[in-house]
Amino acid sequence: MKLIRLRQRTFILSLLSLSVIAPLIFLGRREFLEDLYRVTYQTDTLKLNSVEQIREGAGELEEPNQVVYKQKDVVSTINYSSIKNNDSEESRIAALEINVSGVNHDERQDQDAQKEDLSSIHEDTNVHAVPHKTSKENIKVTNRPSGRIADGHHILNSPSNEGKSQKVEEIKDQILMAKVYLKFAPPSSNSRLKRLELQMKEMERAVEGATRDLDLSRSVLQKMRHMEASLSSVGRAFSDCSMVAKLQAVKHKTEEQVRFQRRQATYLVQLAVRTAPKGFHCLSMRLTAEYFALRPEERKLPNENMIHHPELYHYAVFSDNVLACAVVVNSTVSTAKEPEKLVFHIVTNSLYLPAISMWFLINSPGKATVHIQNIDNFEWLSKYNPFGKINNGDPGYTSELNYLLFYLPDIFPALNKIVIFDHDVVVQQDLSGLWNANMKENVIGAVGTCQEGKTPFHRIDTFINFSDPLIGESFDVNTCTWAFGMNLFDLQQWRRHNLTAAYHKYLQMGSKKPLWNWNFRRLPLGWLTFYNKTELLDRRWHILGLGHNSGVDRNEIEQAAVIHFDGIRKPWLDIAMGRYKSYWTKFLDFDHPFLQQCNLQA
Repeated sequence: MKLIRLRQRTFILSLLSLSVIAPLIFLGRREFLEDLYRVTYQTDTLKLNSVEQIREGAGELEEPNQVVYKQKDVVSTINYSSIKNNDSEESRIAALEINVSGVNHDERQDQDAQKEDLSSIHEDTNVHAVPHKTSKENIKVTNRPSGRIADGHHILNSPSNEGKSQKVEEIKDQILMAKVYLKFAPPSSNSRLKRLELQMKEMERAVEGATRDLDLSRSVLQKMRHMEASLSSVGRAFSDCSMVAKLQAVKHKTEEQVRFQRRQATYLVQLAVRTAPKGFHCLSMRLTAEYFALRPEERKLPNENMIHHPELYHYAVFSDNVLACAVVVNSTVSTAKEPEKLVFHIVTNSLYLPAISMWFLINSPGKATVHIQNIDNFEWLSKYNPFGKINNGDPGYTSELNYLLFYLPDIFPALNKIVIFDHDVVVQQDLSGLWNANMKENVIGAVGTCQEGKTPFHRIDTFINFSDPLIGESFDVNTCTWAFGMNLFDLQQWRRHNLTAAYHKYLQMGSKKPLWNWNFRRLPLGWLTFYNKTELLDRRWHILGLGHNSGVDRNEIEQAAVIHFDGIRKPWLDIAMGRYKSYWTKFLDFDHPFLQQCNLQA
């Protein structure tokens, strides 16, 4: 008897095993699992329907009934991204801008732009801006009577959706919409808002750390439906006018905050530019103290008899920056084939004259000659009084040193030619060839900045007001612009054309009416003063942009004779561009005792 029962059990187990293995063999594992999902889903559906009937009979809940997935909902669930985004998603977005007929077109575009910016804070692309397509596989699955697909499990794990983040982005959109509503009214003021807040927090936990749909749990789609219903309910509760008014108020407040932040950022940048590093003040004080500790006869620099020889190569720098002058001199001397022919004229003010003089007393430039002059000793300059007309609070614009360039024949009466350096340049090649350039009886040699497609590119009419009749009649708007920073001057031609008087004429005109923007310093004055007196040099003599342009071609920098850190990001400031700073710092010895004591580092 026991043997018969054992055989019956074995037969039954064999049949059960066969019922499991046979579908896998003949139908395939995937279709069998889908059928298994369908059976499980139908069972879950019956249980949920029973629960819903009990709840409806008891009348316990006031919120909308929970949505139960049925077999007929499979199509809409699978195509959620394509259909819902066109209907439900648009209705949600409309809650932000319902009937915005009272807002003009520009404001509407601003709101759209702000909305897109907000919705893409955590994503690379905006889900509303990307059209969703239904793949053939999805269409095929839609036609199958598999209710289990509706819970999102099969979709999220199908091969065609393994790398997608469509649902994740939709959830984040829902969270964003909920935050917008909650911003307008506290959750405690409305039961719908309170429920929405709880759902939002639940969805935030659900999507936390998720980057693709596969990271989401099975119940996420059900929670999305609940969230969708709450958003619709809250949207109907708010009036159109109040929503638009609040959106406009938020927009106005945000714009004010942006403007304030921009003004503050501009002020801080300008403050960083105008304020010399603490180490620079320390260095100047140390050098000044050492200078006045010397006897008067020890304060003289060597080779003073060379400073008036016109056959030598004369370079001038107008500056109050000790290390900037040191780099200009060191870089020029180190690349010169005949350093004994170099004469450097540094013009500064009485405050920094001791420090700069002491630096070159203890750091000899080798065979080259250094001559330091004090602008306060130029008694002839007082008769012109050219700087009282320059009204600008920035000392960088009003400094007399910036405008000494227009008085070169008076400063160097014994010279015929001279090269003027800005103190933010570095010389990388021997410049003896520059002195042999054919100036064609022009006064100034400069690198042009008017070639389209090249950096920098300046149109003269963007700096000078050609609407003024005198300017429009006297100058050609198509005249090529050029750069200061490294310029060769023929002082004999300057004296012949009396260009200092021309400079005073344009300076007086600019003080009476707005002919140019004074923020551009001496550039407009230079273009007017040396109009039709400029010889354009090859670009390789002078490369600009290292103080403001991070995209200067590295090959052009390496091949340039002179590189220029024009702009606000000077190489000695903390805001300097790191990629270019080494071109400047390599000409300083940061192991120097004074630099070490003042904590000045590369």
